[in-house]
Amino acid sequence: MTGVLPSQRLEQMITAGQLSGTPSIIPEQIQPASLDLRLGSVAYRVRASFLAGHGRRVEDRLKEFEMHQIDLTDGAVLEKGCVYVVPLMERLDLPDDLQAVANAKSSTGRLDLLTRTITDGGAEFDRIAPGYKGPLYAEICPRSFSVLVRPGMRLNQIRFREGQAILDDTALTKLHASDVLVNGDALIDDGLGFSVDLKLDGTDLVGYRAKPHTGVIDLDNIGHYDPAEYWEEVRCKDGQIILDPGAFYILVSREAVHIPPAYAAEMAPYLAMVGEFRVHYAGFFDPGFGHSEAGGTGSRGVLEVRCHEAPFVLEHGQVVGRLIYEHMSEIPAQLYGSSIASNYQGQGLKLSKHFAAPT
Repeated sequence: MTGVLPSQRLEQMITAGQLSGTPSIIPEQIQPASLDLRLGSVAYRVRASFLAGHGRRVEDRLKEFEMHQIDLTDGAVLEKGCVYVVPLMERLDLPDDLQAVANAKSSTGRLDLLTRTITDGGAEFDRIAPGYKGPLYAEICPRSFSVLVRPGMRLNQIRFREGQAILDDTALTKLHASDVLVNGDALIDDGLGFSVDLKLDGTDLVGYRAKPHTGVIDLDNIGHYDPAEYWEEVRCKDGQIILDPGAFYILVSREAVHIPPAYAAEMAPYLAMVGEFRVHYAGFFDPGFGHSEAGGTGSRGVLEVRCHEAPFVLEHGQVVGRLIYEHMSEIPAQLYGSSIASNYQGQGLKLSKHFAAPT
């Protein structure tokens, strides 16, 4: 069937050897519509980001750009502003009719931890051609915080697709009429538009801005760090803020998003026409996100925003991106939500899981 593969199909791929790992893939890696990927035991500090290119292997390109190797076995710090390549524990043996796309996990994006997947012969980040057979690598560039990582940590994820599954605007309009994809009016134009909320109910706190000089974040520490040591509060009373060049912000969508069980979604890449910023590093929305029966009524989309060259005025209700919806080939055996301990179901403005709840 055409569509994004659900968790039960991923299990079948593992059994068939199309998805494998060393050590073996564990059940905790399997999500409703994706598989978490694990860091291996070594990181390569490289001079610059790169793609393997047609007919070339990442392993060979590493010899060109490697500065030194870092053993991750007992934990090691990846420094802010540096670029690393880490071989992943998983490898693929895809059939010719199956393609894949990768993306950073939500917690990874909320730390401004740019994480992209590269492959042998690859000419694009995070896009894996049908029939690919070979290893996977994560390119990691901490942008705001230095991080402590260990083998087995899961910073990115991979989704598999058979055929063309994207809903066009006509199908998306029909789906919204039956399933209510966002509260309020739906802006449907080459996907489902979403806007920024700078007038949150009952508070003038509208976001967070990463501080420029902070300590290391151990990615195994959950609910551990004081937000005040890493983030400045962004407050707004007039519905607009000015984004500073080079700064990283956590904001929230005005719309409550709903992904019905038979669908998955991905946040589309930033478009230059929108303004001088990039929105969202972690673009996957799983089936069941914001779904009332999965405990998610009112789930907002958290916006990971980095401003580029010029200061930019962001105003309440300004459209900042769009969601692309896709059919699932089957409804997943488990949906995103409380039953699988999903961290961001029912969320509003929220930092990554590594931070204690603000007081």
